[in-house]
Amino acid sequence: MYSKTSKSAHANLGLSVDELKVALGTAPEVNNSSSYSNAFGTNFAKNACHNNQRTQHDEESAIKKMPGEIIYRDSSTFLKGTQSSNPHNDYCQHFVDTGQRPQNFIRDVGLADRFEEYPKLRELIRLKDKLIQDTASAPMYLKADLKVLDLKTLGTKFDVILIEPPLEEYSRAAPSVATVGGAPRIFWNWDDILNLDVGEVAAHRSFVFLWCGSSEGLDMGRNCLKKWGFRRCEDICWIRTNINKPGHSKQLEPKAVFQRTKEHCLMGIKGTVRRSTDGDFIHANVDIDLIISEEDEFGSFEKPIEIFHIIEHFCLGRRRMHLFGRDSSIRPGWLTVGPELINSNFNAELYQTYFAEAPATGCTSRIESLRPKSPPANSKILRGRGRGFPRGRGRPR
Repeated sequence: MYSKTSKSAHANLGLSVDELKVALGTAPEVNNSSSYSNAFGTNFAKNACHNNQRTQHDEESAIKKMPGEIIYRDSSTFLKGTQSSNPHNDYCQHFVDTGQRPQNFIRDVGLADRFEEYPKLRELIRLKDKLIQDTASAPMYLKADLKVLDLKTLGTKFDVILIEPPLEEYSRAAPSVATVGGAPRIFWNWDDILNLDVGEVAAHRSFVFLWCGSSEGLDMGRNCLKKWGFRRCEDICWIRTNINKPGHSKQLEPKAVFQRTKEHCLMGIKGTVRRSTDGDFIHANVDIDLIISEEDEFGSFEKPIEIFHIIEHFCLGRRRMHLFGRDSSIRPGWLTVGPELINSNFNAELYQTYFAEAPATGCTSRIESLRPKSPPANSKILRGRGRGFPRGRGRPR
């Protein structure tokens, strides 16, 4: 035991066992301790100096042998979280360094590859998209000033109303973009939006989807839903990525510290609609309340096309209206109304004939067997805490 310890201590530190005891303060006192300590101190200092010189020589040799290799002597490089070889998944710092937003690294967010690992759900989406396409009415559009237009003159009660107002918030985010088609762009404040007569053209059971930005719109949007006779039931969040053009926005709201990279779309419900019993009108739990997609060029007010997919998958009603739409958002199965449209083809009498026989898209037996269903009313899940919604990345609708 003694010889083994002695060899190990001597090999690692260049010390004998007795010298190691002195260094640790465990050696017994002797009369000549002072001279012994001095001798040990001198010897230890020489050994330490020799070891330091040897370590420095080894490092210099390594650098000479591999000049292109980065040598990390401590963890300071890694703890910075910058563009190092190991950023420790610090996506916030990575955004500061490179302009790449953290949401850029979320996988499988596109419509094409989202359900690759879920074959039944992928088939359900495919069948629903085909049914929606087959039952969609011809697209109609109406160029009109919504501050003047009386929505009741459209002559239809709608199942779904999508509202995409040009908020003043957008003008603060992009003040240099204030024209459309050569004409000044008119931004709306929340008092103007509140005065829209949306409740008069909504069917007895219907849904409204209101894009409300990312600041005061969350509160003002709720006030609009309440005035129009809707109850807020969901908040769809659009997370904007900048994979194609990473960078930092130079346009910030007054007194803003952080950059806003998301927008909200409030969803309201009118009437009584139960997901467990009204399968003829809604199909719940098909999509989630989260959209992750690339933002358009600076100054663009386009919203992600996925909002149309979410609405069409959810509500089977075919009478759909899009307020503040543009030529780029004209879509089969929708009536698009807005001041930025170039032409109009809306005919109230013809439009009503589209829904005389089939006001809803209907459902096939295969879709019914594939779609997620809510538990029945007497299920134990509903008797427990909460309403039986699964929790996770986005609550299913």
